[in-house]
Amino acid sequence: MAKAVKKELSYSELVTKRNELKKKYLDLRFQMVIGHVDNPVQKRTLRREIATLNTLIRQKEIAGLDK
Repeated sequence: MAKAVKKELSYSELVTKRNELKKKYLDLRFQMVIGHVDNPVQKRTLRREIATLNTLIRQKEIAGLDK
């Protein structure tokens, strides 16, 4: 998902997307322990996407758009 598209999402959409990615990240971590991962770089990518979403969510909270 491109950064410009992420900025256009509402607060609730950002939170929902972050929660989905956190679940996906957790599943990927379990898969890595078991050893069934096709792309190990995906873990880093997911972590960075979650961090970006956290930043955008926080910006909206500060701006008062979190209602």
